[in-house]
Amino acid sequence: MTDVGKPWDIDLTLYDDDQELLKGLRTGDPMACTCFMKWYAPGMTRLALLMVGDPDEAEGVVQDSFISACAKMDTFRGDSALSTWLHRIVVNTSLGRLRKRRPERLPEDLDRQYANLPDLLIHNADQPLDNVLTGELRDELNRAVMELPETLRTVLTLREHEGLSTRETAEALGISESAVKVRLHRARAALRDRIEPAS
Repeated sequence: MTDVGKPWDIDLTLYDDDQELLKGLRTGDPMACTCFMKWYAPGMTRLALLMVGDPDEAEGVVQDSFISACAKMDTFRGDSALSTWLHRIVVNTSLGRLRKRRPERLPEDLDRQYANLPDLLIHNADQPLDNVLTGELRDELNRAVMELPETLRTVLTLREHEGLSTRETAEALGISESAVKVRLHRARAALRDRIEPAS
């Protein structure tokens, strides 16, 4: 049996840039949505996985998000980048799924070998977390991130994992840039509190 793969794995190039793709999406070109997925689905899948914590559910989030985005393309005004608009849809779809399910219990005590994580977070505050962390330490941090309240987790995910700027994050979430900064600060502080071993 042949492995079909994901829709965005196909070798298809019909549009040269976002503007051409957007024209195709707005005129209802049936291949435009497939190209849209090919361009953006891998990154959006990573975002959804960081949001919901389950690969199968993340794939469902991405599929629902692209269906929604293609169906609502006429509502995209172009005030932000197409990718920023799509980030917002994926975040909202992820949050909707998270609200429908009961919170999962995660281990309360993290291994003491990660006791230096608070220092890494403090001394590398201006760097993306992926540049600071590797291997198991990143896995433990991701588990701690999943324990954060949705508002903090979402900002942290967009800024630290997706690499969006403060402005892009604000646009994706429909909040002010100052609110993004406050939430990012609170998220970092909450992570330090969660991961720092009791003395």
